[in-house]
Amino acid sequence: MPVKNVTRRKTLGQVVVCMGCCCGRTDKGHPDVPVDWLKSEWRRTLPKSIHLTVSGCLGPCDASNVVLLLFGDNPVWLGGLTRFEHYQAIADWADASREIDSLLPLPAVLEPFRMERFHNLEVPLEV
Repeated sequence: MPVKNVTRRKTLGQVVVCMGCCCGRTDKGHPDVPVDWLKSEWRRTLPKSIHLTVSGCLGPCDASNVVLLLFGDNPVWLGGLTRFEHYQAIADWADASREIDSLLPLPAVLEPFRMERFHNLEVPLEV
């Protein structure tokens, strides 16, 4: 099936940070998500190479503080981020990837937070 829509603003990827019903809600006992810091960091170094989106609920609320990394057809879900250092690692990884104009492997500090989001079911491409 041919692609109908094309954008001139192509990026290496996109970081989607959940700020929905649970993530970052310290009033509900969840760890903070440093959204203001992330936005500032992205504006300073990354606005056109890796896009940052602060989103409503991404879904897996039991994995509080969820981040979705999108690289074309290769999404990476992270859940349970608890410390500022986790978000710093995402920003540093994105900046290093920008510098070489290619995605680097994720930092080892983030590997324990990878999660499977969906059942591995085959979905038909045409409905």
